[in-house]
Amino acid sequence: MRRSSSLPLQPPTYGNLITILSIDGGGIRGIIPGTILAFLESELQNLDGESAVIADYFDVIAGTSTGGLIATMLTSPNGDSRPLFAAKDINQFYLDHCPRIFPQDSHQFVPVANMIKAVCGPKYNGKYLHMILKEILGSTRLHETLTNVVIPTFDIKRLQPTIFSSYEVKKNPSINAFLSDICISTSAAPSYLPAHYFETEDLPGKVREFNMIDGGVAANNPTLVAMGEVTKEIMGGSSDFFAIKPLDYRRFLVISLGTGAPKYQEKYSADEAAKWGVFGWLAGGGSTPLVDVSMQSSSDMVDFHLSALFRAVHIEENYLRICMSISLDKPTRMEHISICRTSLKVALHCHTLHVVNLPRDDQRSMFNGLDQIRPRWTGKVRS
Repeated sequence: MRRSSSLPLQPPTYGNLITILSIDGGGIRGIIPGTILAFLESELQNLDGESAVIADYFDVIAGTSTGGLIATMLTSPNGDSRPLFAAKDINQFYLDHCPRIFPQDSHQFVPVANMIKAVCGPKYNGKYLHMILKEILGSTRLHETLTNVVIPTFDIKRLQPTIFSSYEVKKNPSINAFLSDICISTSAAPSYLPAHYFETEDLPGKVREFNMIDGGVAANNPTLVAMGEVTKEIMGGSSDFFAIKPLDYRRFLVISLGTGAPKYQEKYSADEAAKWGVFGWLAGGGSTPLVDVSMQSSSDMVDFHLSALFRAVHIEENYLRICMSISLDKPTRMEHISICRTSLKVALHCHTLHVVNLPRDDQRSMFNGLDQIRPRWTGKVRS
């Protein structure tokens, strides 16, 4: 069974469900959704043939920070109008490049140096990340993705979120940025990587400036943002959507992937936080408590809201959230992971990343969802 590269993306009108895949931010912990997605894509290929890829099954793929990178890997086209990356290649990207994106120093004075860096500037200069993303993604722009994408960022000059959306770009060409700029922006975590500035120019020649940081400060879990983009399209009477009321969530099928949550005992204690001033909240214990708390709470609140929403309309089976508790020998905060080739291989093994270790209910929900998203693929293939 082979898909013709000339066949356009089928809109949701082709089926009876709007399918959304959402991927949280979480730095190097992107290896967790990376592993789950590799498993999901392999199962879809077992069902529908080797040409099946995740982008064929979802109307929208949303991602923040590292999730935005993954969403772009899955949807950015190669020369044959297929994804640049197979899902199984995502973790190899982390393995190959994270040691240079987040270089570690084993010198005995590292803790002191890190505290100084936390005050004086970002921990990492971001140069390698900028270089590798521009090299891989080239001149590909937002409007060229293989399915619709939604990638949140935050504009520190305007002090408001900027959502790079395949839906919005049709109406607002000023956001038709290079995918490399979008990925750099959504990954610019405060205190870790520098803010990113770039410009776009629309057809009349009007220049728009962007002063961007990590979208995780506003929407580390982008599921609700993605649903909001779809809802706006429905309310606007888009012909891409079947007859559906804007709040008819029975027609939504949502898979939301977290990047792991630290176990209870690894979180900050009140005794620790009670001693923090401004510096402590920004760099307490060599970490960044304010950033960590902000992004984790953002993810959890979205899940709390959507779980209640889907239960309220009696379709909780249409919403699957996978976010495992994780633990390494050391705390799982980004700056405490020795990101080198050897330790990353260990991390890949230790994060309970084999999908067989997912809770049985999550496995069952994922497999049940496969049969519902498959019509988008089978309708676009030629035997």
